Amino acid sequence: METTAGGPVTARAEVAALDDHGVGSALSGLIDGWGYWTRDGALAGIERTGRYLAGTWDPAVPDGGPGKGGEGSWTRFIGRIGAVALRAAAPSTREEFRQRLLALLEFWAEGPFADPEARLRTGVVRLAEDAPESVRDERGAAVAVWWSREHGKDGRRFVDLRAGEADPPSLGTIEEVHEVPHGWGSAEQLRRLVGLVRERGPVPWDHEAVALLRDGTGMGRAGASLALAGLITRVHVRCFENHERGILRLKVAEAEDGASELNRLTSLERLELLADVLPDDPAELWEPGGMRDVAERLAEAWRARRGRRVVVPEPTHNAVVDLQLLRLSAAEFCAAFTNPAAEPGLSAPVDTWIKNTDHGPMVTDANARWDIARFEDRLLTVVPHLSWVYSDIPAGDPVRDGAPGLVRVLQERLNHPGLLLDAGTLDLKVGTSVADLHERFGYQPYAGPERLDVASIDDGLTVVTDGIVDRRGYVSRTRLYFRPAFYGDDERSRALLAARADSRYDLELGIVEWLRGPACARIVERIESAALPAGAYETNPAASASDVVARVAGGLGIDEDAAALYLQLLALPAPTDRNVRMWNGWKTAQHQKAAAQLVERGLVVEDKRPRAGRQIFLPGEWIHAKKPFQPMEAWKADLIGVERSYNGRLENPLPLPTRTLPELFAHAWALVEDGAGPAA
Repeated sequence: METTAGGPVTARAEVAALDDHGVGSALSGLIDGWGYWTRDGALAGIERTGRYLAGTWDPAVPDGGPGKGGEGSWTRFIGRIGAVALRAAAPSTREEFRQRLLALLEFWAEGPFADPEARLRTGVVRLAEDAPESVRDERGAAVAVWWSREHGKDGRRFVDLRAGEADPPSLGTIEEVHEVPHGWGSAEQLRRLVGLVRERGPVPWDHEAVALLRDGTGMGRAGASLALAGLITRVHVRCFENHERGILRLKVAEAEDGASELNRLTSLERLELLADVLPDDPAELWEPGGMRDVAERLAEAWRARRGRRVVVPEPTHNAVVDLQLLRLSAAEFCAAFTNPAAEPGLSAPVDTWIKNTDHGPMVTDANARWDIARFEDRLLTVVPHLSWVYSDIPAGDPVRDGAPGLVRVLQERLNHPGLLLDAGTLDLKVGTSVADLHERFGYQPYAGPERLDVASIDDGLTVVTDGIVDRRGYVSRTRLYFRPAFYGDDERSRALLAARADSRYDLELGIVEWLRGPACARIVERIESAALPAGAYETNPAASASDVVARVAGGLGIDEDAAALYLQLLALPAPTDRNVRMWNGWKTAQHQKAAAQLVERGLVVEDKRPRAGRQIFLPGEWIHAKKPFQPMEAWKADLIGVERSYNGRLENPLPLPTRTLPELFAHAWALVEDGAGPAA
């Protein structure tokens, strides 16, 4: 073995030269322990491991080994190297990353990992005391590639190669073993693909292939693009340069959302999805339609493992991307509406309990599968945006049409007695600890599978837990939890509300109340009534409240286009020029004519205001807001219940609606008729 000041190398100088930086980024999402791949020697360690197993490389010292390649998850590439090959050939792969991937494929082709006849295994072994990390004799060879977190300090992940019928030499006690799969990636296929990429450049990008993958899986366009480019991850996307995104025709927000859509895939799942999508002859990738065949095979693999989501119209998906949701990708958001019973966290009732953590007691799901987190992600994302789906997505769209079904699924999950949700912190005016609350909530402590480290109370609806003292001596606030199945209009519920600190960040209680309330029921009834024709928007009063439009037109002596625009300015938070034309199906001239009537009658004023997206406004005070919040007239903010923040701006979320849009249009006009409309 040769060495340099930079670390171990092999006889292949080009591998060593490529091994200093960027290997982890190039393989991001296909490996685990990304940080371990920043060390020198990763590619060389993989190559030497293959040569050691094959008997073509010997350590320079007794008991010396081939060295480590990252943290060892590369052994999953055996039989699944097609995933690496697809990314190496994709045009969006940065050139410095591509060269590392091609180097990996080149020496992979020369060793036993690309030999379909090689009898390879991977698994976990518990090393004997003072045992070497590699062993080889006439029966074959075995190499420990890295520690296994799940099997303690002595557990090692290993790969071995059998030379004959007998078992290969062992490194210790084998605790887990797997025969490796045999997929795409023979030595001939790898050499041919590498040669073609070097000769012809990367595979031409095919947007039709993206559309095929999207239609075949229900993925978003950005997610399908990133999948077809080698299942690119968020880490990789953050490194995207403009021209790399430009190849895929993705804006920054779209690329981030697409990566978020793929984020729940494990590295093994990514490898398995891409393992066999390449053609037997790699040259077909450069032929017309070559990537479309890859897309169809990837779609088939996706459906076999993850099913198929309803395909959502691209304008709807793009509009959800523009919302810049924090907890869900646009595809996950849409899927919650189109098929809620199949979504993580919604597909079955969630049983929860409170457990001890370093940060104090916290709610977790009984099966420790993150079900409660996934349920809360959907509850706290879809409900605050349900009114947007109802109002800003056209009738007949599968996302809007699915809202009633989603509401029913959420209501069913909230009625499950085993579900606990966070109710926020204790109001300091009520008390500071469990000891102050016995008269309100009784003396029965919380009884779960795990005894809590702090004092607690459980009255059947409300669970109260004391805070903890952290390492810095800071005492966390006493927390409240509640079982929504038992929350309602009774004394226990009133006691919970009275004890809870008022905070706009603790949303669960308000969401539960709204989902069970009359406004939600009327919105659901409105959607299910099919009162709007397909393609029409509820935000267009000419379609949703034509009787009110007629009354406005008659009362003000204006035509119905101007009357509809006036109602939109009165009641809707964001009647931008772009939105109004989309909602109403207007051309610019029709919009300008309606606006001119309102200006002429003195009903609105013309102006230019930051982030307004329009030129006409209701008279009176204007309240500013920074992104992502919406600036608007003070009269309208009061009408729809938007609260000002401490600085006087509108930097609070829109409240959950108390009326359907036809009801809101009618209410706004009634105020104007009564002399309580906007005034300068």
